[in-house]
Amino acid sequence: MNSKQPNSIAIAGAGLLGRLLAWRLLRAGARVTLYEAGALSPSPAAAFTAAGMISPLSEAVVSEYAVYEMGLFALRQWPQWLSELHHPSLTPLFSQRGSLVVAHPQDVSELQQFAQELHFVLQKPVGYRWVTREEIRQLEPDLHEGFHNGLLLEDEGHIDNRQLLDVLLNEIRTSGGECIEHCPVTVSAHTITTKTDQRTYDLVIDCRGMGAKNPANQLRGVRGETLHVETREITLQRPVRLMHPRYQLYIVPKPDHRFVIGATQIESEDRSPVTLQSSLELSSALYTLSPAFAEARILELGVNLRPAFMDNMPKVDSQPGLMCANGLFRHGFLLAPAVVSYIVACIQDTSEKPFQSILTAR
Repeated sequence: MNSKQPNSIAIAGAGLLGRLLAWRLLRAGARVTLYEAGALSPSPAAAFTAAGMISPLSEAVVSEYAVYEMGLFALRQWPQWLSELHHPSLTPLFSQRGSLVVAHPQDVSELQQFAQELHFVLQKPVGYRWVTREEIRQLEPDLHEGFHNGLLLEDEGHIDNRQLLDVLLNEIRTSGGECIEHCPVTVSAHTITTKTDQRTYDLVIDCRGMGAKNPANQLRGVRGETLHVETREITLQRPVRLMHPRYQLYIVPKPDHRFVIGATQIESEDRSPVTLQSSLELSSALYTLSPAFAEARILELGVNLRPAFMDNMPKVDSQPGLMCANGLFRHGFLLAPAVVSYIVACIQDTSEKPFQSILTAR
């Protein structure tokens, strides 16, 4: 980094945004200290509970068009970034085989409506196509035989989110970053304040998610619940979404015969355990995708809060000595590359700052 750019940088919050920023800034030559209120591993962040889908088309019909644009950027950026990580495991961090969207015959109108809305948003059938029952069997032989047609969202992908968080933490440490856990902080320009001391930096970046909530910033938490199961009775090559009149379910394959099923979306900041109703909805819908899931072992019922502003869009606020990034809602892995790239561009004062008009609006 040149002499005009901040050299000592503190990052508050070691979730996905915080870890990505710490890693990218260390690679750029900065001295970085990463603070986390909880444990660094396993992480309490929403990114740990998430499924890790990179699904711009799936989100296009229920989100702002800017989410779709940032999602396309993520599909290009993630493979490049992940290729730069030291990753000893044989299990890939990123898979890009598309997503499959299906519906049972009685709910086929939901699938048709999804396709119509997708076409309306994109204005052209790019990146997706209809697939027949026979093609579904070729793509995912272990799914229930009753799906007559579906949509293949060809370019979508998914990340092994928990492994990625661990790999990023290791990369930060081996690159010389200072990582401090179990250390709640307050932030202000150039300053991090803990329970025991106060430190000054050239720049402070606040990525605390729900930890940054205060009456002034209108941040809210949206409860999400996920079901984690393990079975050797079924194999999936890609995320599968099930369209249903009352809810939309997705299932994402993970290493070691694990699957993440989600997700409920509840306007509540309650962090208590998963309700019986949510558990029944997730597990019964899972069973209809394939009866082979009947013998799956439930490993975990996850609950976390997604930090969101009232418009469900991310935002980056800047002032001398302090930047605040928050509000990724349920799109953490989809939007993080855009947010991180913008912040790094601001710090390096480059002429092009990607997505500036989106991230600084409002």
